[in-house]
Amino acid sequence: MLAGLANLSVTDCGSDDPDLKREMEKQFVDLLTEELKLQEAVAEEHIHHMNVTFAEAKRVASQYQREAEKCNAATETCEEAREQAEALLIRERKITSLWEQRARQLGWEGE
Repeated sequence: MLAGLANLSVTDCGSDDPDLKREMEKQFVDLLTEELKLQEAVAEEHIHHMNVTFAEAKRVASQYQREAEKCNAATETCEEAREQAEALLIRERKITSLWEQRARQLGWEGE
């Protein structure tokens, strides 16, 4: 008798009793339903986490973009100022050369 019981599997459980078999199938369906709900909850949590992470990444990227634009504007301003200073220096050198030339014509001996 024990040997016959050892060969029973979960699928055999209640196979002789239709009411018990229906109850077991119902419990199996309930377990599957619960498992699906758990998987759905995990997926929703994962999606929520991804959305939060994505929103944070967009915020940080936007902040870096604004900082990069500020740097570009400052670089342009510096470049314009450098060009203006260079133009003024060239002008001053021309004027200095002209004054030095006139001074030499009037007898000044430079260093």
